[in-house]
Formats: sequence, structure tokens, C-alpha cells
Amino acid sequence: MKATEIRDLADSDLMEKVKEARAELFNLRFQLATGQLDNPGRIKAVKKEIARLLTELRARELSASRDAAAS
Repeated sequence: MKATEIRDLADSDLMEKVKEARAELFNLRFQLATGQLDNPGRIKAVKKEIARLLTELRARELSASRDAAAS
């Protein structure tokens, strides 16, 4: 998911995407532990996706607090 796509999502959608990505990461780690993981690079990609989503959530949180302080 690209940064522009992430910025277009609503806060509730972002939280849902984070939840889904964390579940996927859990499943990938479980597959890694049991030796069933086909693509180990996917773990790194999911971690980055989670970081992107959380970064956007935090940026929105900070901009909202700045806007509230400016008012």
C-alpha cells in the first residue's frame, strides 16, 4: 500500500488495516516457526506496512493537537 493510498483512508480504516496487518504478521511468524513460510521477505514488507500506517495515524494525531492548541 502506497503512502498516498494510506493518506486517503479514514482513521477507522487505518486502525482496521493495522489490525489486519498485525494479524498477518502473527500468521507469518507462526508459519516461519513451523517451517511452512514460502516467502520470508513478506515479514519485512508487513512490518514496513504497519510502520507506515502507524506513522500516518501519529501524524494525524499531532496535527489535530496542534490545530487544537492554535485555536
